[in-house]
Amino acid sequence: MRLAELEVFHSRPVAPTRRVALGAMELPVDPAPGFGGILLAGLVAAHMPGLDPELFDDLDRLTHQLQAGQRIPQPRLRHRFQVDRIGLTRSVHRLMGEGEDVWFDIDDKGAPAQHLLAAVYAAGQLPLVARGRVMEGLRIAMRWSAALDRSFIARITGHERHHAWSPMAFHDPVRWAVGVLGFADGDGPVTAVPTRAEVQQRFRELLRAAHPDLGGASEQAARRIAELTEARRILLR
Repeated sequence: MRLAELEVFHSRPVAPTRRVALGAMELPVDPAPGFGGILLAGLVAAHMPGLDPELFDDLDRLTHQLQAGQRIPQPRLRHRFQVDRIGLTRSVHRLMGEGEDVWFDIDDKGAPAQHLLAAVYAAGQLPLVARGRVMEGLRIAMRWSAALDRSFIARITGHERHHAWSPMAFHDPVRWAVGVLGFADGDGPVTAVPTRAEVQQRFRELLRAAHPDLGGASEQAARRIAELTEARRILLR
């Protein structure tokens, strides 16, 4: 399933001019940074290794300028940002998901600077209420040097302090939490949130069942306990 998508138009490597334009954008950012912000951060992290180190400061400065809504002089990163797409090559970047699995589908055509600019300019067009949070994620991605895995997504979303990142926990925390604690199947809407006493009792029961010393599978125990703890936190906050 497609969670977010960004269409980018850019000049070819042999073209005499360096140009970048944005196409269609499907970048949900609620709750911020949203799947759209995750995609843009992944796009930045994927292409940063190919950027000329001398352009790092300019890219960082551009994120702050766009976040503040400033007028941007051209060119930036030696490329001109424009609206016209005639004569440009099309690339499409997607964030995909199925069940608990999420992955990036990053197009590799064009130069790294072109896609970095596209990500930052796309973030600059997001609603002001989410723009700062997304730009913060892009700046984290600029300095990311590890794999684009669940730990990267957890870092971008700010979930790394609580539990292993889950698409459902991020998109609809309450529905995910009632499903984890067994109050609903997690597929339909939540019509009634369990009481505080019910949550505490169910948490204790499931925690005992998950613990390795009481028969729980040891290789899955840590993840299960983390999920139960986070589900309780969501429902009791």
